[in-house]
Amino acid sequence: MAPVLELRGIDKSFGPVQVLHDVNFSAQAGEVTALVGDNGAGKSTLVKCAGGIYPIDAGQFYFDGKPVQVNGPRDAAELGIEIVYQDLALCDNLDIVQNMFLGRERKRGLVLDEDSMEKLAEETLASLSVRTVKSIRQLVSSLSGGQRQTVAIAKAVLWNSKVVILDEPTAALGVAQTSQVLELVRRLADNGLAVVLISHNMNDVFAVSDRIAALYLGRMAAQVKTADVTHAQVVELITSGRSGELGLHNGSGVAS
Repeated sequence: MAPVLELRGIDKSFGPVQVLHDVNFSAQAGEVTALVGDNGAGKSTLVKCAGGIYPIDAGQFYFDGKPVQVNGPRDAAELGIEIVYQDLALCDNLDIVQNMFLGRERKRGLVLDEDSMEKLAEETLASLSVRTVKSIRQLVSSLSGGQRQTVAIAKAVLWNSKVVILDEPTAALGVAQTSQVLELVRRLADNGLAVVLISHNMNDVFAVSDRIAALYLGRMAAQVKTADVTHAQVVELITSGRSGELGLHNGSGVAS
């Protein structure tokens, strides 16, 4: 089956600095693909290229096996690509429903269709088996870190998304909240979405991912099944670009 999202030969430079070099990356429906790499490896740049925020300099963009043009975030959203950034982009002074529909409010005539928005918000949270939120009319300022992350993820899947990209979703959470969010990440994939998880936490990566894509200095060192590699091999891919026969060959930039 063709990947839902596939990037081939992606180059991206900012002025004289080339950040991505001939990067290949794919995400399959029903799977969690962990995108790992050291600071400065190019993870955020690759994700922003996928989300239409940065235009690519070279390479091809495929969605559902077909070549597509992504000229901005709106194009990516229309395809079904949603990104949940680390800062979550939620408004503390609004409630859960208002946040989930922010900028995409439903109207009935000249007034907001509060009933349909509440119903959709409830259905989305229920479909993700979210039970930690007492009321969908709670202000976001009253929510815990884990609950905020849950709302941000639910907001992303509300719009018939096919690919959900999560940027360090457990970075600021405690043990119990991390467990809840990882269960939600796994549930997204089990519901048929292609999930891309950016994480520095190897325990999280091995707990929920089906595949691991390791970036090293702007090149894709390897994209492999999680079951086929060890924790130590992934750390070597992140820190040196190769682990034994796996990874980049001596300076050639060719990944195996």
